[in-house]
Amino acid sequence: MKNSIIAILVAFFSISAVAQDGKSKNKKVVFKVVGNCEMCEKRIEKAAFSVKGVKSAEWHVDCQDIHLLIDETKCSKEDVAKAIASVGHDTQFVKAEDAVYEKLHGCCLYERIK
Repeated sequence: MKNSIIAILVAFFSISAVAQDGKSKNKKVVFKVVGNCEMCEKRIEKAAFSVKGVKSAEWHVDCQDIHLLIDETKCSKEDVAKAIASVGHDTQFVKAEDAVYEKLHGCCLYERIK
C-alpha cells in the first residue's frame, strides 16, 4: 500500500512538472517574412526546415508571413527567423545582412524598409 501511494505521488509530481514547463511539442507560430516569388517561397521554407524542431513550414506570398508548426522543446520562432534571415529574407524578428540580401536573384530583391 505504501509503495502504491509513493508511485501515485511520483506520477502526480512528474505530470505537474511537465505541465508547468510551458513548452509545447506542437505549437503553431506565425510571423512576417518578406519575399516576392516562388523562388523566395522555396528558399524561405527550406531555411525554416533546416532548424531542428520545425515540423511544418508554409510561407504565403500574398500576406508575407510564414505559418509554422514547431516543437518548442527543440527550437523557438527566433531560431527559425535567424535561419530565414541567413538566406537573405528580413523577418519580423531578424533583418537579413545586406551582403546576403544583395546576392538574391533579381526577382527576389524585395523592397527593404530602412
